[in-house]
Amino acid sequence: MKVQGIFLGASVLALTFGSIAAQAQTAPSVPADQSEQTASQDGEVIVTARRRSENLSTTPVAATVLSGADLANKGVANVDALQFAAPSIVVNNFGQGIDFNVRGIGKGEHNTQTATGVITYRDGAPTFPGYFQQEPYYDVANVQILRGPQGTTVGQNATGGAVFVNSNDPIINGGLHGYVNANVGNYSEVGAQGAINLPISDTFAARVALYGTRRNGFYDISGPGGTRYTGNNGDQRHIAGRISLLWKPTAQLTISSKTDLDYLDMGAYVATPFQNYRPVGVAPVTQYSDLFDVSLNSPQEARDKFYRTILRVNYQFDSGIQLRSITGYSRGNTKYRADLDGTARIATATGVTPVVLPTADRTFFDNVNERQLSQELTLLSPDNARLSYQLGVFGVWNKYNFLPPFQFVSDNSSLPGPGSEYRLQGTNPNRSLAVFGQLGFALTPKLKVEVGGRYTASRSENDIQILQFNTPLTAIQKTTSDNFSYKASVGWEANGNNYLYGFVATGFKPGGLNPPVGLAAPDFFKEETVTSYEAGWKSNFADRKIRTTISGFYNAYKDFQVIIANPSLPVFGAQINVPDTTKIYGFEAEAEAKFGGFAFNVGMNVLHSEIGSFFALDPRGMLSFTPCNPNTGPANTLCRNLKGNDQTYAPNFTFNVGASYEIALGDGMTLTPRANYGHVGKQWATLFQTRALGDRLEARDILNAQVAFTKGSLTVTGYATNLTNQHYPAALNSGLYFAGAPRQYGLKVLKVF
Repeated sequence: MKVQGIFLGASVLALTFGSIAAQAQTAPSVPADQSEQTASQDGEVIVTARRRSENLSTTPVAATVLSGADLANKGVANVDALQFAAPSIVVNNFGQGIDFNVRGIGKGEHNTQTATGVITYRDGAPTFPGYFQQEPYYDVANVQILRGPQGTTVGQNATGGAVFVNSNDPIINGGLHGYVNANVGNYSEVGAQGAINLPISDTFAARVALYGTRRNGFYDISGPGGTRYTGNNGDQRHIAGRISLLWKPTAQLTISSKTDLDYLDMGAYVATPFQNYRPVGVAPVTQYSDLFDVSLNSPQEARDKFYRTILRVNYQFDSGIQLRSITGYSRGNTKYRADLDGTARIATATGVTPVVLPTADRTFFDNVNERQLSQELTLLSPDNARLSYQLGVFGVWNKYNFLPPFQFVSDNSSLPGPGSEYRLQGTNPNRSLAVFGQLGFALTPKLKVEVGGRYTASRSENDIQILQFNTPLTAIQKTTSDNFSYKASVGWEANGNNYLYGFVATGFKPGGLNPPVGLAAPDFFKEETVTSYEAGWKSNFADRKIRTTISGFYNAYKDFQVIIANPSLPVFGAQINVPDTTKIYGFEAEAEAKFGGFAFNVGMNVLHSEIGSFFALDPRGMLSFTPCNPNTGPANTLCRNLKGNDQTYAPNFTFNVGASYEIALGDGMTLTPRANYGHVGKQWATLFQTRALGDRLEARDILNAQVAFTKGSLTVTGYATNLTNQHYPAALNSGLYFAGAPRQYGLKVLKVF
């Protein structure tokens, strides 16, 4: 990958191996116009995800905000662990892709053609939609998680939610300060991270942050017949760096840039056939094995590399009105090679003398480039005005390039070769343009109404060449979709300790093109829309030492996007729209308390989902060559009506709780034990809900614990994640289970200067 900068800022990164289990510096306080960060003001959490500095306790939005210190205390070092630290989140990691769902909505089916319903932002700019999500959390100021459709003021339109990951900013006149953090752990894990603030002048500052990790794989892999496996075991070698620049030439103008460079070698995305994990059906499974006890006969590879640069310009007029620009550019390459059947079974050619074939039975390989450009320009009224407004434009341009010559290869036969392969090369560019606005009016000092809207126009194209079973095919396709979404809310501060809100909002996920399969080009699928109703109560008790949030929501989805067997060729998948209404509704509650040295937090979500009426063939069952129309069926043993089934990766219950107690030892020393528990309930991995095919993913119960000793600027922490060592499938893809991380433990040392 050729690395080049295009905006203000450049990366000069020193390479160092290292790791961090989860210790981040507490976010410094910064001016509100300097970043999308939060700060604590008089004990209140200030959230900026809606492009304003707002008190979370009096804002009509369901959100969870975790500071850098919160992430460290809860053992959150990457996106996978977020699901155990906040309610309503499910993360299903199957290697090259991560499906991030909020309230059951996100990206339940992973391909480049399907947009995600949960947008992840880094320092205000949207990231790649679904890929490159192994990016570590280091030198993070905070993570802001917004639940529910984001169809008006928050960056890109989304039907499920938005996640803002904000790194620490440089501080002008903040002195030379920073931190160094190193750790060692099991699986031969070693590493370090650190950051330094550089006060260059009275108007200019820089911050440099570095991160690295090296860790051996979790797996015990054997080759054919129990022989030694010579491929990669999932050994990780990560290195990343960030340089942040902040220039404030006048009191009114602030210019900042952040440039990230990441090289993430995951070694391999190891997986095992679902039937090997535990007995299924009536008959016992004779070849039972643990998720981390795998046999393979194909080489593996898993590596992402990318860079991202973000330029932010903020100008505040004398009237207090702000003009804000956020520009983001990312470019990356992802490479993946897998044993797609997850076994060491070797194919044997038939004949008088059996011939052992040298390659695996089913394999997969891809080598894909992706680049993305985004631009947002917003005009904002002063935060404290009785009549407030936002006006803005937004655009994002994303392009996948499946590299030639045909570096996307799926071999689905026991006899490898061109006759059994599906090969693809070409490009899939996508574009989304929007104009948005919002008005807010305080009817009284305690009662405020807001109305906002957004018009979005999206486009997706295919310029693809295929070799399908050695038959050349070409697909040049284009589809467009547009939508107007809105939000109307009312918020009432009943008194200094109680705030009530309610809103109705809509969201939009663009349509797209199905991967070309067969002689005829497949149909496109339409956009997905949602209408959401939500009401909530935020309160404070015990002199604001206890904070609570309770909310209920009801979402009605029209043209819900799902993936089923291709009606004309069922062995391949096709994205379609559910013609009937899909419903997802539920209840959430969060609370946190702090009494002296004791701190406590808890969150929960109860969810119910119902897919609307539509008919589909399960491609894993018997092949059917009779039509199965998604709208009309006809219903039979193979063509099933899936009405009422649960949405995929949407557990009915999630729960998290954490507690810590700071013990003063005297002479400036403290000892702080902490424990955090997260529960993600049972969930379905496919809409067909067939237990015998591994569709039921068991509940995840993760207990993390740590003990931190602090003396002055030095902290030594012993930590353990997944303390009970639960082995659980984190995702199901192509009949393979991808395991969640087992128990990890170690020691980390933090020095702040």
